[in-house]
Amino acid sequence: MIRQSVCYPIMKPEDMTCDALFAACSEIGYAAVELWGRGEDFDEVVDAASKHDLAVASMIGHGDAGGALNQREYHKAVEADLRKSIDIAARCGIRGLICFSGNRQPDISDEDAIETTAEGLRRIAPYAEQKGVTLNLELLNSKVDHAGYQCDHTEWGVAVVERVNSPRVKLLYDIYHMQIMEGDIIRTIRDNIQWIGHFHTAGVPGRQDPDETQELNYSAIAKAIAETGYDAYVGHEFSPRGDVVEALRTAFAIFDQ
Repeated sequence: MIRQSVCYPIMKPEDMTCDALFAACSEIGYAAVELWGRGEDFDEVVDAASKHDLAVASMIGHGDAGGALNQREYHKAVEADLRKSIDIAARCGIRGLICFSGNRQPDISDEDAIETTAEGLRRIAPYAEQKGVTLNLELLNSKVDHAGYQCDHTEWGVAVVERVNSPRVKLLYDIYHMQIMEGDIIRTIRDNIQWIGHFHTAGVPGRQDPDETQELNYSAIAKAIAETGYDAYVGHEFSPRGDVVEALRTAFAIFDQ
């Protein structure tokens, strides 16, 4: 059975409390929620999740997507930031941290950037292994939402995690982003599931509900993920068009297999 989580920052309406949202998630059957960072409301959100028997599946581990692991001058700062996040994740039972490659640099080839990104992750991988926290390098689209981002194709991301060669360094395969960049979602998932530590969903185009109004067949994608034996989380990271609770019920039902 696929374990599902909810990226609460994108889901929570302004007029809905975190507690109310998490109560609804728990009632629907979700196993976890996700954070985007270590903001002022971090402890409040973690406590609210625990109150409703929800794990915290993932949070951002370092900086932003603009400049990071693909430039050696950032490695020391990223390592320090990730070490802090790993300690927090281990203390709070958070399974995964999101990492970013950074944007393409005009004077650095793809091959060099792959090796540099792998070097950056190798610096911190032993500590992640020691603490039992997985670092998930996120695949983002550079066509619509994240212009210039380097880790924008599965092949590039896999090349990085292969070189790191750690059970605690994997990919965050964001289905929305990869549909925009390369399509061929089901075959790519089947061929690369060993490198995937987390999934995100959203409808294409528009990053809204993963229902019948958009181009992806999420029922077939969910079935394909389940058939691989994948045992981590699938996180819903979309902006609901209408009522958030109904949107979450619909998304949950699609992946409840």
